[in-house]
Parts: sequence; C-alpha cells; structure tokens
Amino acid sequence: MPYDLEKQHRKGKLHAIERIHLLLDEGSFMEVYSGVKHDCTSFGLAEKDIPYDGVITGFGTVRGRQVAVYAQDFTVQGGTLGNMHGQKIAKLYEKAIDIHCPVIGINDSGGARIQEGVSALAGYGDVFMQNVRASGYIPQISIIAGPCAGGAVYSPGITDFVFIIDKIGLMFITGSKVVKAALSLDITDNELGGSVLHAEKSGVAHFRAADEKQCYQLVQKLLDYIPHWNGEQAASKPVNYTPSKLAAIRKVVPKNAKQGYDIRNIIAAIVDDDSFLEVHAEFARNMVVGFAYIEGWITGIVANQPAFLGGIADSDASDKAARFIRYCDAFNIPLLTLVDIPGFVPGPDEEQKGIIRHGAKLIYAYAEATVPKITVIVRKSYGGAYIAMNSKHLGADFVFAWPEAEIAVMGAEGAIQILFSKDLTTNSDPEYAKKLQDEYKASHMTVRIAAEKGYITEVIAPEDSRLKLAQGFRILREKKTGAGITKKHGNIPL
Repeated sequence: MPYDLEKQHRKGKLHAIERIHLLLDEGSFMEVYSGVKHDCTSFGLAEKDIPYDGVITGFGTVRGRQVAVYAQDFTVQGGTLGNMHGQKIAKLYEKAIDIHCPVIGINDSGGARIQEGVSALAGYGDVFMQNVRASGYIPQISIIAGPCAGGAVYSPGITDFVFIIDKIGLMFITGSKVVKAALSLDITDNELGGSVLHAEKSGVAHFRAADEKQCYQLVQKLLDYIPHWNGEQAASKPVNYTPSKLAAIRKVVPKNAKQGYDIRNIIAAIVDDDSFLEVHAEFARNMVVGFAYIEGWITGIVANQPAFLGGIADSDASDKAARFIRYCDAFNIPLLTLVDIPGFVPGPDEEQKGIIRHGAKLIYAYAEATVPKITVIVRKSYGGAYIAMNSKHLGADFVFAWPEAEIAVMGAEGAIQILFSKDLTTNSDPEYAKKLQDEYKASHMTVRIAAEKGYITEVIAPEDSRLKLAQGFRILREKKTGAGITKKHGNIPL
C-alpha cells in the first residue's frame, strides 16, 4: 500500500505507519480493516478515494505483549474523522476489550470531516462510547502527534494516559483562527494548546516528550508497569535494591519544619533501584504520583511534595491524585501514600476554583479504593488534609508514622493564636509564645497520641520504612473486600 511518507517528513513528523512500526515490536503489526472506504457522496467525495479512510488500525506486540493500535494519517484527507473512520477505531476497541489488551491511539487529525456532517459526529460518538466501555477494564493510551481539535479531544480526555510531543502536538476545542474571530484575541496554536500548556497548566497531558522517538519509548516503558487488563495481576520482577540508600533517609527531612525538601529522595530510598516512573510530573507539582517497584512488586505512589508550595493541597493537586488513585484501584495496583502536608490552600482564589469540590474528589477516591493501601506520615499531617491523605478513617490498611511526625488540626503557631489570643495580647514575650507552642505540640500533636487511639498502626524509624512497607504489602497481597452496600454506583463530586 503506498504511503506518502515525504509529505509528513516535510512537516517534521513521522508517517502513521512509521509511528506504528517504531512503537511495536519488529514484524508484529497486523493491519485490520485496511479496505474500509467512506460512504459520503457530498462535496465531491463520491469520486475521491480516501485510502483506509485516513486511519490505520491493527494489532501487534510491545515487548512481547499484545496491544491494539490506531494511527491517523494526516496525509490522507488531513486525517479527518468520518463515519467509517470512527467505526474502524470503535471496532478495534471492541476487539481489544474482548481479548483484554490495551489500546494505543496516535492522534494526528484535522478534526471532523465537514463534508460528512452529522455522520462524522456519529463516528466520534461511536469512539467515545467505546472509550467509556473500556475505561477501568483495559488501559487506554493517547499519543498527540499532531493536531487534535474539536470533538477529537474528548477521546484522549477519557483515556488513562495522554502523551504529547513537543513542537508537533496540539490539543484545543477550537484553533487560534476561530478564537481570533470569536474573541478578537491574537494567540498562536501552540500558546492555545501546545505541549507545555497541557503538561504544566491544564494537566491534560500526563507525559511530554521532546520528540517522537522519546515518546514511543516512554509508552513502551509505561506498558511495562501496568497490567494489560483489570483481571491481570501486575507483573513482578527481580528485586534490585541497594540497602545502603536507607542510611541517608533521616537526612532528607530538614530539622526546620518550615523548610522544604524533595519527597522524591524519600521515594528513591525506599523503592527498588531506579524504578520510580513519575506521572503528571510537570502538573500540580505540589503532589507527586507515579509507579515504582517495592521488592519487585508494582506499587502506585501518591506523595505530598514539600519542595513545591510546601506540599499544600490545592484543586489541581487534588484532581491529579484522585485520578491516579482511581486508576490504580481499577487495575488492582496497591497504593502507597507518603504524607507531609500543612493542609488545603486557604483564600478566595482556591475557594472560587472549588477547592471544596476538588478536595472531596481526593477523599472519595481514597475511601472508594479497595486495593491494599498503606500510608507513611513523614513530617506533618494537618487539618482536613490529614483525613484526605489516606488516613485510617478512609480505609487505609496500615498507617505508619515517623517518630517526629505531627498530626493536628493545625500547626502549633496558629493553634495558640486561637486558643490563647487574650493571653498573647497581654503578654507579647516571644518566649511565652514559644512555651505555649511547645506545650501544645507535646499535648496535642505527637504521633503517640494518634497511636494510642489506634489511628496509627505503628510508629517506625525512617530507616525501617522499606522493610515495613514490604512486609505490609506482602501481608495485604491477597486482600479481599466484602460486597458492601448494594447500589448502582456512587456520585463522585466531579
């Protein structure tokens, strides 16, 4: 079958078939529905041949494991989606669901095929329906390797992981020309929906790649971590761990409680060597999520990041964590939560953004999750955020805490300002305020108090963290939950 490779190369892009071959194991691709033709007779399309209706679909393997893949061909009618184009993708999904394999979509399209009118919209609808059917059953990965506009963006928006490629990947509801006409706003397509915007600001993209080769390598790497359907146990691997890493773990957290540090240094110390794969790394950086191996078993990690905004939770961080938690729960991946959080962001900006609604998503996701759940409180856990970050009260199986950790409604400084406001007005001596703070910490904030009430499973030394986590997840490996309340489904605060 002839492919117009040079037309894509001139745009600095690979052709759809080149992308498929770069992604899949050599010689493994089997194309399906290559003979499908459009059925539109309007606007001169009756006489126009659109090979494979602008999208190549088929099956192959990635590192020996089966996947389904489709790639839109921008050289064929701009990769526009018509009714048959949409049906090809939908049928690929149906078969992928039947055989329990992930679907990888490579998006490079001018959008809906206008000549087909409502039939093109029907094609999108067929794809969206299959996206929803597959959600939580088989992994869905979207690669944005060109324009993805209008209705086309909602399919990637439903999928589990979105990869976007620098310079060539674009996503927006309407392009810059329409924005200019509607809003008299001068903006480029890249400013409107480029890779940096979606990786850092909107959070639509989970991974950003510098070029196509790096992108497909990242997809291959991700597929090594995740089960290929929700009935499959995540694969284990040989343990590769350097015990000497734990010796420095106490030095990670500064003695000054207000000083930040990188939580990823703690993650690196307790997980198998070089196994942490961060997801959504550039978005909502006050929360860290990703996959890692602990004693050779895959684990989903959610952690506050004191190095950014002090690790405080805002709307975006709550959404980021909640989405990741629900993915792990759907695919039976155990969850580890590392806590060092001063609370939720106060103030009018976040209130107007709906921090209540977004924070509630985090609570809901943890409470709903039935996979093994272990929490380690590293330094502090204050206010409603203590509850939200996988506390015992939301169903955590084990909650460990480091000896110096603090659990309280708020920090000591703020607490005494409320509890002793009159005394502090009459006595402005800083030593008096410090004395009150120390007394409050001793009587209300130590992990000993939470442990006495059974809210903490065990207080552990930092250097014992890996051992306790490995033991805990080993104990929980065969965890089963009861049927619970009979209902159609809950109503997560979206």
